[in-house]
Amino acid sequence: QVQLVESGGGSVQSGGSLRLSCTVSGNRYSRLCMAWFHQVPGKEREGVASIDSDGNTSYADSVKGRFAIFQDNAKNTLYLQMNSLKPEDTAMYYCAVDRDRGTYGRSYCRGAYDYWGQGTQVTVSS
Repeated sequence: QVQLVESGGGSVQSGGSLRLSCTVSGNRYSRLCMAWFHQVPGKEREGVASIDSDGNTSYADSVKGRFAIFQDNAKNTLYLQMNSLKPEDTAMYYCAVDRDRGTYGRSYCRGAYDYWGQGTQVTVSS
């Protein structure tokens, strides 16, 4: 059973930075699609950034140029580097993974994720 544990959330002032981590254990797949989502109470969970097994990344427009998603395969850890944080970035952040259904050089991430972490809170004050 794949398990995800996030860490690194906290409270920062506007303009500050945080790095979120997501450690993956129990994985039996050779290739993964991985992503970060955030959710504000009363609203739907939204995608923030994603990365596939070939290293291709994508970002929500609201975080482009400020956030970076990357992974350390040796540590089985996914990261989200968040810079120039804004109050509107305040949310619970979740990491998610799914099996990459493509092949080497041709990743295929279906956009849905089977495994989720418990979340880590990020609060940005003005």
